[in-house]
Amino acid sequence: MHAIRPADALVVVDPQNDFLPGGALPVAEGERIFEPIGRVMPLFAHVFATRDWHPPHHSSFQAQGGPWPEHCVAGSYGAAFSPRLPLDRISEIVDKGTDPATDGYSGFAGTDLAGRLRARGVDRVFICGLATDYCVKETAIAAAAHGFATVVLTDAIAAVNAQPAGEAAALQAMETAGASFATSADLHAAA
Repeated sequence: MHAIRPADALVVVDPQNDFLPGGALPVAEGERIFEPIGRVMPLFAHVFATRDWHPPHHSSFQAQGGPWPEHCVAGSYGAAFSPRLPLDRISEIVDKGTDPATDGYSGFAGTDLAGRLRARGVDRVFICGLATDYCVKETAIAAAAHGFATVVLTDAIAAVNAQPAGEAAALQAMETAGASFATSADLHAAA
């Protein structure tokens, strides 16, 4: 069912230092995404990575009245990809959250990700990364809305759980939007 084809892409959402333990906005179990991501990356001809790339006075920051501590400021250590991410496997990087007035949760919001995927002939995306209940959720919902068959890799995501049951609600929202679910083991079994 999930045999990887040339028209598939892996989208790794925000595998950045600020979202990992020790970062400004850490996902407690964030490090667990890297082993399954590393296992599936070689299966894909197209691997995209999104990153929050915020201006210093982004509206989502608490200092500007937003809900989050300052994080992923463009060019900072916190905005850099984790050293555990195999950068040599990344085809393209998509910066998001660059507009100070919008949250930039989705990898498609205010970016040309949909166009870049279509330019490579992609019609199905496999989504993984951080955090399940925010940027992964919004990227998966937007991918489905843009007409891509959307599969979320459940062993390669982790939630911040800022709200109780945030992860469960996010998974339900993605399924409602048309996403399906698989694991890295499913992809290898189908290879």
